[in-house]
Amino acid sequence: MTPQSNPPRHGNASYPSHILPSDEELEREARELEAAIKAKGTEIDDSITIGLLQKMTVEELAPIADKEGLSEFHNLPKQDLIFKILKARAAKQGLMIGEGTIEIMQDGFGFLRSPEQSYLPGPDDIYVSPSQVRRFGLRRGMVVSGAVRPPKENERYFALLRVDRINGHDPRDVKDLPNFEDLVPLHPEERYILETTPERIETRVVDLVSPLGKGQRALIVAPPRTGKTVLLQQMAAGITKNYPDTKIIVLLVDERPEEVTDFKRHSADTVEVVASTFDEQSSRHVQVAEVVIEKAKRMVEFGDDVVIFLDSITRLARAYNADIPHSGKIMTGGLDANALQRPKKFFGAARAIENGGSLTIIGTALVDTGSRMDEVIFEEFKGTGNSELHLDRRLVEKRVYPAIDVSASGTRREELLMDPKELELAYKLRKILADMNVVESMEFFKSRLVKTKSNAEFLMTMSLG
Repeated sequence: MTPQSNPPRHGNASYPSHILPSDEELEREARELEAAIKAKGTEIDDSITIGLLQKMTVEELAPIADKEGLSEFHNLPKQDLIFKILKARAAKQGLMIGEGTIEIMQDGFGFLRSPEQSYLPGPDDIYVSPSQVRRFGLRRGMVVSGAVRPPKENERYFALLRVDRINGHDPRDVKDLPNFEDLVPLHPEERYILETTPERIETRVVDLVSPLGKGQRALIVAPPRTGKTVLLQQMAAGITKNYPDTKIIVLLVDERPEEVTDFKRHSADTVEVVASTFDEQSSRHVQVAEVVIEKAKRMVEFGDDVVIFLDSITRLARAYNADIPHSGKIMTGGLDANALQRPKKFFGAARAIENGGSLTIIGTALVDTGSRMDEVIFEEFKGTGNSELHLDRRLVEKRVYPAIDVSASGTRREELLMDPKELELAYKLRKILADMNVVESMEFFKSRLVKTKSNAEFLMTMSLG
Protein backbone atom coordinates (compact mmCIF):
# COMPACT_ATOMS: atom_id res chain seq x y z
CA MET A 1 0.00 0.00 0.00
CA THR A 2 1.32 3.44 -0.84
CA PRO A 3 2.12 6.01 1.88
CA GLN A 4 -0.89 8.01 0.70
CA SER A 5 -3.29 5.18 1.51
CA ASN A 6 -1.96 4.14 4.89
CA PRO A 7 -3.35 6.58 7.48
CA PRO A 8 -3.34 5.95 11.21
CA ARG A 9 -6.03 3.37 11.94
CA HIS A 10 -7.42 4.64 15.21
CA GLY A 11 -9.61 7.71 15.62
CA ASN A 12 -7.40 9.31 18.29
CA ALA A 13 -4.01 8.51 16.73
CA SER A 14 -1.61 11.41 16.22
CA TYR A 15 -1.18 12.73 12.68
CA PRO A 16 2.26 14.06 11.59
CA SER A 17 1.98 17.74 10.67
CA HIS A 18 3.90 17.32 7.39
CA ILE A 19 1.07 15.21 5.88
CA LEU A 20 -1.55 17.90 6.67
CA PRO A 21 -1.97 21.31 4.98
CA SER A 22 -1.51 24.44 7.08
CA ASP A 23 -4.38 26.72 8.12
CA GLU A 24 -2.87 29.63 6.17
CA GLU A 25 -2.58 27.56 3.00
CA LEU A 26 -6.22 26.43 3.15
CA GLU A 27 -7.43 29.97 3.90
CA ARG A 28 -5.57 31.27 0.84
CA GLU A 29 -6.95 28.49 -1.39
CA ALA A 30 -10.49 29.11 -0.11
CA ARG A 31 -10.22 32.80 -1.06
CA GLU A 32 -8.90 31.82 -4.50
CA LEU A 33 -11.83 29.40 -4.92
CA GLU A 34 -14.40 32.09 -4.10
CA ALA A 35 -12.72 34.53 -6.50
CA ALA A 36 -12.64 31.94 -9.31
CA ILE A 37 -16.31 31.01 -8.84
CA LYS A 38 -17.29 34.68 -8.77
CA ALA A 39 -15.32 35.36 -11.97
CA LYS A 40 -16.68 32.36 -13.88
CA GLY A 41 -20.20 32.53 -12.48
CA THR A 42 -20.33 28.72 -12.25
CA GLU A 43 -20.30 26.29 -9.35
CA ILE A 44 -18.35 23.06 -8.80
CA ASP A 45 -19.58 20.00 -10.72
CA ASP A 46 -21.38 17.79 -8.20
CA SER A 47 -22.52 15.04 -10.61
CA ILE A 48 -20.20 12.60 -8.82
CA THR A 49 -19.49 13.41 -5.18
CA ILE A 50 -17.19 11.64 -2.75
CA GLY A 51 -20.23 10.41 -0.80
CA LEU A 52 -21.73 8.88 -3.95
CA LEU A 53 -18.54 6.93 -4.65
CA GLN A 54 -18.43 5.70 -1.05
CA LYS A 55 -21.93 4.22 -1.43
CA MET A 56 -20.92 2.17 -4.49
CA THR A 57 -19.62 -1.40 -4.46
CA VAL A 58 -16.18 -2.30 -5.84
CA GLU A 59 -17.91 -3.73 -8.94
CA GLU A 60 -19.69 -0.40 -9.54
CA LEU A 61 -16.46 1.55 -9.02
CA ALA A 62 -14.47 -0.49 -11.58
CA PRO A 63 -16.01 1.08 -14.75
CA ILE A 64 -15.54 4.57 -13.25
CA ALA A 65 -11.87 3.75 -12.61
CA ASP A 66 -11.56 2.57 -16.23
CA LYS A 67 -13.17 5.79 -17.45
CA GLU A 68 -10.70 7.85 -15.40
CA GLY A 69 -7.81 6.01 -17.08
CA LEU A 70 -6.64 4.08 -14.02
CA SER A 71 -4.77 0.80 -14.37
CA GLU A 72 -3.79 -2.02 -12.00
CA PHE A 73 -6.61 -1.21 -9.59
CA HIS A 74 -8.40 -4.57 -9.49
CA ASN A 75 -6.71 -5.79 -6.29
CA LEU A 76 -7.05 -2.53 -4.37
CA PRO A 77 -9.26 -2.29 -1.25
CA LYS A 78 -12.40 -0.20 -1.79
CA GLN A 79 -11.18 2.87 0.13
CA ASP A 80 -7.89 2.94 -1.78
CA LEU A 81 -9.72 2.60 -5.10
CA ILE A 82 -11.99 5.53 -4.20
CA PHE A 83 -8.91 7.56 -3.26
CA LYS A 84 -7.32 6.92 -6.69
CA ILE A 85 -10.57 7.75 -8.56
CA LEU A 86 -10.91 10.98 -6.59
CA LYS A 87 -7.31 11.99 -7.32
CA ALA A 88 -7.78 11.26 -11.04
CA ARG A 89 -11.04 13.27 -11.22
CA ALA A 90 -9.60 16.12 -9.16
CA ALA A 91 -6.54 16.29 -11.44
CA LYS A 92 -8.92 17.06 -14.34
CA GLN A 93 -11.50 19.20 -12.54
CA GLY A 94 -9.50 20.62 -9.62
CA LEU A 95 -12.25 20.40 -6.99
CA MET A 96 -15.09 18.11 -5.90
CA ILE A 97 -17.96 18.11 -3.43
CA GLY A 98 -17.36 16.01 -0.31
CA GLU A 99 -19.48 15.10 2.70
CA GLY A 100 -18.95 13.21 5.93
CA THR A 101 -19.44 13.07 9.67
CA ILE A 102 -16.77 15.05 11.46
CA GLU A 103 -14.56 13.47 14.08
CA ILE A 104 -12.46 16.09 15.87
CA MET A 105 -8.98 15.12 17.04
CA GLN A 106 -7.23 16.25 20.24
CA ASP A 107 -5.12 18.76 18.26
CA GLY A 108 -8.22 20.69 17.15
CA PHE A 109 -8.44 19.60 13.51
CA GLY A 110 -10.95 17.06 12.24
CA PHE A 111 -11.72 14.51 9.56
CA LEU A 112 -14.95 13.90 7.66
CA ARG A 113 -15.52 10.15 7.83
CA SER A 114 -17.94 8.03 5.84
CA PRO A 115 -20.88 6.06 7.33
CA GLU A 116 -20.38 3.60 4.45
CA GLN A 117 -17.09 2.60 6.12
CA SER A 118 -18.67 2.74 9.60
CA TYR A 119 -16.51 5.82 10.33
CA LEU A 120 -13.31 3.79 10.04
CA PRO A 121 -10.29 6.06 9.39
CA GLY A 122 -9.17 5.67 5.77
CA PRO A 123 -7.48 7.28 2.77
CA ASP A 124 -10.74 8.86 1.54
CA ASP A 125 -11.20 10.89 4.75
CA ILE A 126 -11.40 14.68 4.31
CA TYR A 127 -9.21 16.94 6.44
CA VAL A 128 -10.88 19.89 8.23
CA SER A 129 -8.54 22.59 9.56
CA PRO A 130 -8.67 23.91 13.17
CA SER A 131 -9.66 27.38 11.92
CA GLN A 132 -12.70 25.93 10.11
CA VAL A 133 -13.67 23.95 13.22
CA ARG A 134 -13.53 27.15 15.31
CA ARG A 135 -15.12 29.51 12.75
CA PHE A 136 -18.22 27.38 12.17
CA GLY A 137 -18.48 26.00 15.71
CA LEU A 138 -18.20 22.44 14.41
CA ARG A 139 -18.90 19.70 16.94
CA ARG A 140 -18.07 16.03 16.76
CA GLY A 141 -20.81 14.16 14.90
CA MET A 142 -21.97 17.01 12.64
CA VAL A 143 -22.53 16.11 8.98
CA VAL A 144 -20.51 18.61 6.94
CA SER A 145 -20.47 19.05 3.16
CA GLY A 146 -18.51 21.42 0.95
CA ALA A 147 -15.82 21.96 -1.68
CA VAL A 148 -12.84 19.63 -1.40
CA ARG A 149 -9.42 19.76 -3.05
CA PRO A 150 -7.08 16.80 -3.66
CA PRO A 151 -3.93 16.20 -1.58
CA LYS A 152 -0.80 17.95 -2.80
CA GLU A 153 2.68 16.46 -2.86
CA ASN A 154 3.59 14.90 0.53
CA GLU A 155 0.01 15.35 1.77
CA ARG A 156 -2.13 12.32 2.50
CA TYR A 157 -5.73 13.55 2.63
CA PHE A 158 -8.28 15.52 0.67
CA ALA A 159 -8.88 18.90 2.34
CA LEU A 160 -12.09 20.86 2.90
CA LEU A 161 -11.86 24.36 1.41
CA ARG A 162 -15.40 25.64 1.88
CA VAL A 163 -18.24 24.60 4.22
CA ASP A 164 -21.54 24.64 2.30
CA ARG A 165 -23.96 22.79 4.60
CA ILE A 166 -23.98 21.49 8.18
CA ASN A 167 -26.59 18.79 8.81
CA GLY A 168 -28.41 20.14 5.75
CA HIS A 169 -28.56 23.69 7.18
CA ASP A 170 -26.82 26.94 6.33
CA PRO A 171 -23.55 27.18 8.34
CA ARG A 172 -24.66 30.55 9.70
CA ASP A 173 -27.56 28.85 11.52
CA VAL A 174 -25.21 26.69 13.61
CA LYS A 175 -23.71 29.34 15.86
CA ASP A 176 -26.86 29.67 17.99
CA LEU A 177 -27.40 25.90 18.21
CA PRO A 178 -28.04 24.75 21.81
CA ASN A 179 -25.88 22.07 23.40
CA PHE A 180 -27.54 18.68 23.82
CA GLU A 181 -26.82 18.71 27.57
CA ASP A 182 -28.69 22.04 27.93
CA LEU A 183 -31.91 20.74 26.32
CA VAL A 184 -34.77 19.96 28.73
CA PRO A 185 -35.57 16.20 28.93
CA LEU A 186 -39.19 15.04 29.31
CA HIS A 187 -41.07 11.76 29.67
CA PRO A 188 -41.93 10.32 26.23
CA GLU A 189 -45.40 11.58 25.27
CA GLU A 190 -45.49 11.07 21.49
CA ARG A 191 -45.79 7.49 20.35
CA TYR A 192 -44.12 5.39 17.68
CA ILE A 193 -46.69 2.98 16.21
CA LEU A 194 -44.73 -0.01 14.88
CA GLU A 195 -47.69 -1.89 13.37
CA THR A 196 -47.55 -2.07 9.56
CA THR A 197 -49.34 -5.10 8.06
CA PRO A 198 -51.74 -7.64 9.65
CA GLU A 199 -49.29 -10.54 9.23
CA ARG A 200 -46.39 -8.69 10.94
CA ILE A 201 -47.37 -10.04 14.35
CA GLU A 202 -44.09 -9.16 16.13
CA THR A 203 -44.53 -5.39 15.93
CA ARG A 204 -48.24 -5.65 16.74
CA VAL A 205 -47.36 -7.48 19.96
CA VAL A 206 -44.74 -4.85 20.88
CA ASP A 207 -47.27 -2.04 20.36
CA LEU A 208 -49.69 -3.65 22.82
CA VAL A 209 -47.26 -5.04 25.39
CA SER A 210 -44.48 -2.45 25.51
CA PRO A 211 -45.49 0.72 23.62
CA LEU A 212 -42.62 2.83 22.32
CA GLY A 213 -42.48 6.61 22.61
CA LYS A 214 -40.25 9.29 21.13
CA GLY A 215 -37.35 9.54 23.57
CA GLN A 216 -37.79 6.03 24.99
CA ARG A 217 -34.86 4.24 26.61
CA ALA A 218 -35.82 0.66 25.82
CA LEU A 219 -34.05 -2.56 26.74
CA ILE A 220 -34.68 -5.83 24.91
CA VAL A 221 -33.58 -8.59 27.30
CA ALA A 222 -32.63 -11.55 25.14
CA PRO A 223 -31.10 -15.00 25.71
CA PRO A 224 -29.16 -16.39 22.70
CA ARG A 225 -31.15 -17.45 19.61
CA THR A 226 -34.47 -15.90 20.63
CA GLY A 227 -34.97 -13.79 17.49
CA LYS A 228 -33.75 -10.40 18.74
CA THR A 229 -32.09 -9.48 15.42
CA VAL A 230 -35.26 -10.18 13.42
CA LEU A 231 -37.30 -8.23 15.98
CA LEU A 232 -34.95 -5.23 15.67
CA GLN A 233 -35.20 -5.37 11.86
CA GLN A 234 -39.00 -5.38 12.00
CA MET A 235 -39.15 -2.56 14.55
CA ALA A 236 -36.83 -0.49 12.35
CA ALA A 237 -38.99 -1.27 9.31
CA GLY A 238 -42.12 -0.18 11.21
CA ILE A 239 -40.65 3.20 12.17
CA THR A 240 -39.24 3.70 8.65
CA LYS A 241 -42.65 3.11 7.06
CA ASN A 242 -44.82 5.00 9.56
CA TYR A 243 -42.42 7.86 10.36
CA PRO A 244 -40.32 8.57 7.24
CA ASP A 245 -38.91 11.80 8.73
CA THR A 246 -37.36 9.96 11.69
CA LYS A 247 -33.62 9.36 11.36
CA ILE A 248 -32.66 5.75 12.13
CA ILE A 249 -29.16 4.49 12.96
CA VAL A 250 -28.48 0.80 13.58
CA LEU A 251 -25.30 0.24 15.62
CA LEU A 252 -23.97 -3.32 15.61
CA VAL A 253 -21.11 -3.79 18.08
CA ASP A 254 -18.80 -6.84 18.12
CA GLU A 255 -21.10 -8.49 15.58
CA ARG A 256 -20.62 -11.31 13.07
CA PRO A 257 -19.90 -9.96 9.54
CA GLU A 258 -22.73 -11.98 7.96
CA GLU A 259 -25.21 -10.45 10.45
CA VAL A 260 -24.07 -6.98 9.38
CA THR A 261 -24.67 -7.83 5.71
CA ASP A 262 -28.08 -9.31 6.55
CA PHE A 263 -29.13 -6.21 8.48
CA LYS A 264 -28.06 -3.92 5.63
CA ARG A 265 -29.99 -5.94 3.07
CA HIS A 266 -33.15 -6.03 5.18
CA SER A 267 -33.12 -2.30 5.95
CA ALA A 268 -34.40 0.62 3.91
CA ASP A 269 -31.87 2.84 2.13
CA THR A 270 -32.64 5.64 4.59
CA VAL A 271 -31.50 3.50 7.55
CA GLU A 272 -27.83 3.98 8.43
CA VAL A 273 -26.26 0.66 9.48
CA VAL A 274 -22.96 1.16 11.30
CA ALA A 275 -20.95 -1.81 12.54
CA SER A 276 -17.74 -3.02 14.12
CA THR A 277 -17.23 -6.76 13.79
CA PHE A 278 -15.91 -9.21 16.38
CA ASP A 279 -12.50 -9.42 14.70
CA GLU A 280 -11.79 -5.74 15.44
CA GLN A 281 -10.17 -4.28 18.55
CA SER A 282 -12.23 -3.07 21.51
CA SER A 283 -10.93 0.47 20.85
CA ARG A 284 -12.64 0.33 17.45
CA HIS A 285 -15.96 -0.71 19.06
CA VAL A 286 -15.67 2.28 21.40
CA GLN A 287 -14.75 4.71 18.61
CA VAL A 288 -17.68 3.78 16.37
CA ALA A 289 -20.16 3.91 19.27
CA GLU A 290 -19.01 7.38 20.30
CA VAL A 291 -19.20 8.74 16.75
CA VAL A 292 -22.76 7.39 16.45
CA ILE A 293 -24.00 8.85 19.74
CA GLU A 294 -22.41 12.24 19.00
CA LYS A 295 -23.95 12.26 15.52
CA ALA A 296 -27.37 11.46 17.02
CA LYS A 297 -27.01 14.27 19.58
CA ARG A 298 -26.20 16.78 16.82
CA MET A 299 -29.32 15.71 14.91
CA VAL A 300 -31.44 16.21 18.04
CA GLU A 301 -29.93 19.68 18.53
CA PHE A 302 -31.25 20.51 15.05
CA GLY A 303 -34.74 19.34 16.16
CA ASP A 304 -34.77 15.88 14.53
CA ASP A 305 -36.33 12.72 15.93
CA VAL A 306 -33.60 10.05 16.02
CA VAL A 307 -33.76 6.33 16.83
CA ILE A 308 -30.66 4.22 17.58
CA PHE A 309 -30.98 0.43 17.52
CA LEU A 310 -28.03 -0.90 19.52
CA ASP A 311 -27.08 -4.58 19.34
CA SER A 312 -25.87 -5.09 21.93
CA ILE A 313 -25.32 -2.95 25.00
CA THR A 314 -23.66 -5.96 26.64
CA ARG A 315 -20.91 -6.18 24.03
CA LEU A 316 -20.46 -2.40 24.11
CA ALA A 317 -19.92 -2.56 27.88
CA ARG A 318 -17.41 -5.39 27.38
CA ALA A 319 -15.53 -3.22 24.86
CA TYR A 320 -15.36 -0.29 27.29
CA ASN A 321 -14.17 -2.66 30.01
CA ALA A 322 -11.29 -3.79 27.79
CA ASP A 323 -10.48 -0.28 26.52
CA ILE A 324 -10.40 1.91 29.64
CA PRO A 325 -7.38 2.16 31.96
CA HIS A 326 -8.13 -0.22 34.81
CA SER A 327 -8.78 1.31 38.22
CA GLY A 328 -7.76 -1.77 40.19
CA LYS A 329 -11.30 -2.16 41.56
CA ILE A 330 -12.67 -5.30 39.93
CA MET A 331 -16.33 -6.29 40.30
CA THR A 332 -17.80 -9.77 39.98
CA GLY A 333 -17.16 -11.37 36.59
CA GLY A 334 -13.97 -9.39 35.94
CA LEU A 335 -15.72 -6.07 35.28
CA ASP A 336 -13.81 -2.92 36.21
CA ALA A 337 -15.70 -0.65 38.61
CA ASN A 338 -15.50 2.29 36.16
CA ALA A 339 -16.22 0.32 32.97
CA LEU A 340 -19.96 1.00 32.85
CA GLN A 341 -19.81 4.77 33.28
CA ARG A 342 -19.50 5.54 29.54
CA PRO A 343 -21.96 2.89 28.23
CA LYS A 344 -24.47 4.19 30.80
CA LYS A 345 -23.88 7.71 29.48
CA PHE A 346 -24.54 6.37 25.95
CA PHE A 347 -27.82 4.72 27.01
CA GLY A 348 -28.78 7.65 29.23
CA ALA A 349 -28.64 10.06 26.27
CA ALA A 350 -32.09 8.83 25.17
CA ARG A 351 -34.73 11.45 25.96
CA ALA A 352 -37.65 13.45 24.64
CA ILE A 353 -36.79 17.14 24.31
CA GLU A 354 -39.03 20.07 25.21
CA ASN A 355 -39.98 22.10 22.09
CA GLY A 356 -39.00 19.40 19.60
CA GLY A 357 -36.53 16.66 18.88
CA SER A 358 -36.00 13.31 20.58
CA LEU A 359 -33.40 10.57 20.88
CA THR A 360 -34.76 7.05 21.27
CA ILE A 361 -32.37 4.19 22.05
CA ILE A 362 -33.48 0.57 21.76
CA GLY A 363 -30.68 -1.63 23.06
CA THR A 364 -30.42 -5.39 23.49
CA ALA A 365 -29.03 -6.89 26.69
CA LEU A 366 -27.73 -10.46 26.51
CA VAL A 367 -28.62 -12.90 29.32
CA ASP A 368 -28.19 -16.65 29.91
CA THR A 369 -24.93 -16.62 27.95
CA GLY A 370 -22.99 -18.52 30.61
CA SER A 371 -20.88 -15.42 31.31
CA ARG A 372 -20.94 -13.93 34.79
CA MET A 373 -19.82 -10.58 33.34
CA ASP A 374 -22.88 -10.45 31.05
CA GLU A 375 -25.16 -11.04 34.04
CA VAL A 376 -23.49 -8.21 35.98
CA ILE A 377 -23.84 -5.85 32.99
CA PHE A 378 -27.55 -6.69 32.69
CA GLU A 379 -28.12 -6.15 36.43
CA GLU A 380 -26.43 -2.74 36.19
CA PHE A 381 -28.57 -1.66 33.22
CA LYS A 382 -31.84 -3.20 34.43
CA GLY A 383 -33.10 -0.12 36.22
CA THR A 384 -31.83 2.48 33.74
CA GLY A 385 -34.39 1.98 30.96
CA ASN A 386 -38.00 3.15 30.95
CA SER A 387 -39.22 0.28 28.76
CA GLU A 388 -38.34 -3.42 28.80
CA LEU A 389 -39.13 -6.22 26.38
CA HIS A 390 -38.21 -9.70 27.60
CA LEU A 391 -37.62 -12.57 25.18
CA ASP A 392 -37.94 -16.12 26.53
CA ARG A 393 -36.10 -19.24 25.42
CA ARG A 394 -39.03 -21.50 26.43
CA LEU A 395 -41.07 -19.99 23.61
CA VAL A 396 -38.29 -20.68 21.09
CA GLU A 397 -38.06 -24.31 22.24
CA LYS A 398 -41.77 -24.65 21.42
CA ARG A 399 -41.20 -22.78 18.11
CA VAL A 400 -43.53 -19.95 19.17
CA TYR A 401 -42.58 -16.56 17.70
CA PRO A 402 -42.35 -13.76 18.66
CA ALA A 403 -40.67 -15.15 21.79
CA ILE A 404 -41.93 -12.29 24.00
CA ASP A 405 -42.70 -12.80 27.68
CA VAL A 406 -45.77 -10.58 28.00
CA SER A 407 -45.98 -10.53 31.80
CA ALA A 408 -42.31 -9.49 32.22
CA SER A 409 -42.44 -6.77 29.53
CA GLY A 410 -43.79 -3.26 29.85
CA THR A 411 -43.26 0.51 29.58
CA ARG A 412 -43.12 3.05 32.41
CA ARG A 413 -45.69 5.84 32.22
CA GLU A 414 -47.46 4.08 29.36
CA GLU A 415 -50.55 6.17 30.17
CA LEU A 416 -48.77 9.11 28.49
CA LEU A 417 -48.52 7.14 25.24
CA MET A 418 -51.78 5.20 25.02
CA ASP A 419 -55.36 6.33 24.59
CA PRO A 420 -57.32 5.83 27.87
CA LYS A 421 -59.63 3.25 26.26
CA GLU A 422 -56.68 1.45 24.66
CA LEU A 423 -54.89 1.43 28.02
CA GLU A 424 -57.94 -0.02 29.75
CA LEU A 425 -58.16 -2.84 27.19
CA ALA A 426 -54.41 -3.48 27.41
CA TYR A 427 -54.78 -3.93 31.20
CA LYS A 428 -57.69 -6.29 30.58
CA LEU A 429 -55.52 -8.31 28.19
CA ARG A 430 -52.74 -8.56 30.77
CA LYS A 431 -55.20 -9.86 33.39
CA ILE A 432 -56.35 -12.60 31.02
CA LEU A 433 -52.79 -13.63 30.16
CA ALA A 434 -51.54 -13.45 33.77
CA ASP A 435 -53.19 -16.79 34.66
CA MET A 436 -51.34 -18.64 31.87
CA ASN A 437 -47.71 -19.70 31.61
CA VAL A 438 -45.41 -17.90 29.17
CA VAL A 439 -45.99 -20.34 26.28
CA GLU A 440 -49.77 -20.55 26.68
CA SER A 441 -50.13 -16.77 26.96
CA MET A 442 -48.24 -16.07 23.71
CA GLU A 443 -50.04 -18.86 21.83
CA PHE A 444 -53.42 -17.49 23.01
CA PHE A 445 -52.39 -13.89 22.25
CA LYS A 446 -51.12 -14.80 18.79
CA SER A 447 -54.20 -16.90 17.91
CA ARG A 448 -56.43 -13.90 18.60
CA LEU A 449 -54.21 -11.40 16.77
CA VAL A 450 -54.07 -13.39 13.51
CA LYS A 451 -57.88 -13.31 13.31
CA THR A 452 -57.91 -9.51 13.11
CA LYS A 453 -56.42 -7.09 10.58
CA SER A 454 -55.18 -4.49 13.06
CA ASN A 455 -54.58 -3.92 16.75
CA ALA A 456 -57.54 -1.53 16.85
CA GLU A 457 -59.81 -4.30 15.56
CA PHE A 458 -58.28 -6.76 18.05
CA LEU A 459 -58.99 -4.40 20.97
CA MET A 460 -62.54 -3.84 19.72
CA THR A 461 -63.20 -7.60 19.76
CA MET A 462 -61.88 -7.66 23.34
CA SER A 463 -64.19 -4.85 24.42
CA LEU A 464 -67.14 -6.66 22.86
CA GLY A 465 -66.04 -10.02 24.27
